[in-house]
This record gives sequence, C-alpha cells and structure tokens, in this order.
Amino acid sequence: MDARSARRGYRSLIEDAGADALELNVYYLPTSVELSGREVENIYLDMLSQVKESVTIPLAMKLSPFFTSIAHMANRLVEQGARGLVFFNRFYQPDFDLEKLEVAPRLVLSNSNELRLPLRWVAILYGRLLADLAITSGVHTSEDVLKGLMAGAKVTIMASELLQNGVRRIKEILREIEAWMDTREYESVAQMIGSMSQNKCAEPAAFERANYMKTLDSYLPIN
Repeated sequence: MDARSARRGYRSLIEDAGADALELNVYYLPTSVELSGREVENIYLDMLSQVKESVTIPLAMKLSPFFTSIAHMANRLVEQGARGLVFFNRFYQPDFDLEKLEVAPRLVLSNSNELRLPLRWVAILYGRLLADLAITSGVHTSEDVLKGLMAGAKVTIMASELLQNGVRRIKEILREIEAWMDTREYESVAQMIGSMSQNKCAEPAAFERANYMKTLDSYLPIN
C-alpha cells in the first residue's frame, strides 16, 4: 500500500469508528523561494479535495495565520467543501542552544494574549462564510471562551490551560460561564454567538487599521 492509500485508509477508519467530523491540521511551513502564495493555497485545497473523496462526514480545516489574504483563503476553503474553519494553527518556533550550538525544539505553551489574533479574524469572517468557525489559540479562562463565542466561534478549543492546571478546569470554566450568563440574563449560548462580530459591532473599524490611534492611546505606562 502506498502512502496516499494508507492515509485514505486511516481517514476511513476514523469515520467508521464513529467520528462526527474530521479536522485537517496542515502543519506546513513553505520555505522555498520559488513557491508562490497561490501554490501554497492550492496545497491546502488539494488536500481538502482528496480527503473529501474518501469520507462522508463533515470536514474542518485548521488554518495558518500566514496567508497573504486570510479572508480570501477562508472563502476558497469553504467553496471547496470545508464545513468548518479553525483559527489558527500555532507553529512552534525553534530556539538556539548556545552551549551545544544546536537548534533546539522548546515547547512554549500559549497564554490568553494569543487569543486576540483568532478573535479578530473570527469576528471579521462571522456571517460572511457558510461554515462554522472555531478558535484554538490562547483559550485559558471563562472570559476567553465568552469572547470567542461573542466573536462568532461555535467552538473554543483549550489545550495549554489543561496541561498546566488539569482537566478539572473544564468544570470550573463551565461553572463560571453559567454564572456570568445568569448575572446578565442570557438564556442560551446561541444568543451570544456573533453578538460582537464585525457585522454587528457599533464600530466595525475597531477590527481594522482605523483603530490604531485609539489602541496607542490605551497604553498606560508602568510607574
């Protein structure tokens, strides 16, 4: 069996095992100076097409934040058949070991500040694409989950927080979300989804360059 047939077999096994959907996590860093942006996009699209041929369950694609036009690429993936988009793949960066003079892999867990990049793009794309959106970078607290939902995510994905503080955090965060919703008289999560997206925001420019000066003005120096 060749590699392509093997991959097709694994995908079918995942579906047969009872999976309701499949996420394609393309961890690809283009380094060739001759490879164009369009060619990089086509790698993702071709992989999506190949997987769609071998399964019948819905497919989600995990995106890199480094596309020239994230909105256009997201739209192409949806047109190609992606039912969901996950923002963003978090590429790990190599470090240098100055004692051994080697390139050293070092795992650095995320923090809540990393939520802002996927939060922004989910808020911009919500309501513009016929696909469900998910956030998977910087989700650590109940506030992070709430922000993701209000931006337009149907799903917020948590990993680093559970590695640091254990799976007990799931119950704690759910309890905090329920308390927050009760205090503000929210009847359902669906009521929140997309409520602070760009197309529902009173100041849409807050998600774009027009908010630059206001952001600088918000800085408070440490005395």
